[in-house]
Amino acid sequence: MKYLPIDRNLYIKNRKNFMAQMKPKSIAVFNSNDIYPVSADSTMPFNQHRDIFYLSGVDQEESILLLFPDAHEEKHREVLFLRETDEHIAIWEGEKLTKERAFEVSGIKTVYWLTDFDKIFFALMTEAETIYFNTNEHYRQSVETETREDRFIKKTKEQFPAHSWAKSNPILQRLRSVKDTIEIDLIQNACNITEKGFRRILNFIKPGVWEYEIEAEFIHEFLCNRSKGFAYTPIVASGNNANVLHYIENNHQCKDGDLILLDVGAEYANYSSDMTRTIPVNGKFTQRQKEVYHAVLRVKNEATKMLVPGNFWKEYHVEVGKLMTSELLGLGLIDKADVQNENPDWPAYKKYFMHGTSHHMGLDTHDYGILREPMKANMVFTVEPGIYIPEEGFGIRLEDDVVIQEKGEPFNLMRNIPIEAEEIETLMNS
Repeated sequence: MKYLPIDRNLYIKNRKNFMAQMKPKSIAVFNSNDIYPVSADSTMPFNQHRDIFYLSGVDQEESILLLFPDAHEEKHREVLFLRETDEHIAIWEGEKLTKERAFEVSGIKTVYWLTDFDKIFFALMTEAETIYFNTNEHYRQSVETETREDRFIKKTKEQFPAHSWAKSNPILQRLRSVKDTIEIDLIQNACNITEKGFRRILNFIKPGVWEYEIEAEFIHEFLCNRSKGFAYTPIVASGNNANVLHYIENNHQCKDGDLILLDVGAEYANYSSDMTRTIPVNGKFTQRQKEVYHAVLRVKNEATKMLVPGNFWKEYHVEVGKLMTSELLGLGLIDKADVQNENPDWPAYKKYFMHGTSHHMGLDTHDYGILREPMKANMVFTVEPGIYIPEEGFGIRLEDDVVIQEKGEPFNLMRNIPIEAEEIETLMNS
């Protein structure tokens, strides 16, 4: 792995918190992701399932974590199963976790090779009454591929039909949404790497540059700082491309007078950052561009203040909508009649700001969090309002990542990334 070692006490604590919420005489199992094929012998790069990483720190394919707090033998209350390494694997694929190294990473003392899983799992299931399955229940999930977890669930239901089944996800949704200080430091590091990439491109962009060249500058800086790359598919959208919310082609030439919307974030140690900045190709905003820019920035700053413990995600977005309505009226994009006659299910402001303002962020860019429950301290949210004006040929979105505090305004993890229009102009022309 490119990232530096992480304090295993994070994973020890995470497992303890998870097991404290399990039913008596229950087992929970977590599988690594598959390595997905492309064609012939080609595969996509391995990307670890975030739940097993959250609970163990193991960042390796073909790994299984088993938790059984009530196991008769203490050594079987936390168990890791790993693919056995050998000289052949070391030569062709590189170093894999040994049992000793797995303990150093995870704090789990009992480590078996994967070939022993079926035998040990059967023996432990004879002691258990319930098994927790790790299903994907994120509100944005849209998975069509059968995963390693899916195959495990199907096989286990067939093999142990008399056991009760429970879900790991509701427990993880709550635990993962509130970040440990170690996690916040890792997200901060991802944000710092993103800052370096952004400052790099400020002196690179000029009329005639291609969107993919800007993407290349970011990835260069990210890799030079121990990131394995983008936390999500980057958006480098110049001109009217910015009005396509998920524009990812990044294949147009940037023209004099255009704005570029950059929705780009580095990952670090599987933790995400999520930044959006909108900057002028020629280093100078027009008066109209600056008016809209300042409107978006005001909404972002005011919305940030509302991310406090006790507030609810749904009501928060209603209040942000009121802020945006006021700004759009001031810009002449909507009028009072539009507001008076608006559809409550699709308010007038949605014509120019059609997406949400904030989402949980952490190990996943759209991270775990139960949206019907109140916000808590140490949750990490994005704040990302935007105004999109196809008829004027540009769109503006601004986004920071913030940590909710016990008292006071959220802490901005992107506080050092330039965002004021005047500062951006100065840096681009220096």
